[in-house]
Amino acid sequence: MLNIGQIAKQTGVTVETIRFYEKQGLIAAPQRSEAGYRQYPSETVKRVRFIQHAKEVGFTLKDIGELLALRREPGSSCTDIKLCATQKIEDVDKKIQELKRIREALARMVMKCSGRGPLSTCAILEELEFDED
Repeated sequence: MLNIGQIAKQTGVTVETIRFYEKQGLIAAPQRSEAGYRQYPSETVKRVRFIQHAKEVGFTLKDIGELLALRREPGSSCTDIKLCATQKIEDVDKKIQELKRIREALARMVMKCSGRGPLSTCAILEELEFDED
């Protein structure tokens, strides 16, 4: 059994993060020692690392909860997990397109601005204030 500090140290997350994951149901509530300290099974390290890795590749905590639930469901298969990952790819592609649109708009504004003169003639501010009525 490991205490919360040991889990934090082994996984590189904070104690608060572990408590948060516990409150969110992503890791099981631990047993308590006679003194009231949390005592986690060693598998918790693997679970926290799984959560962190899933976050690194773009899964939200809600998504991770769903992945963990699928893992526990007897009828679930690799197809179910692949569907989740495919949906995440689609979400990422949408975000990339939105970021490209934002970048293009900003680049247009920067090109219009000479970078000189008073703010009252700033092309960027004028563009941002433009009302499409």
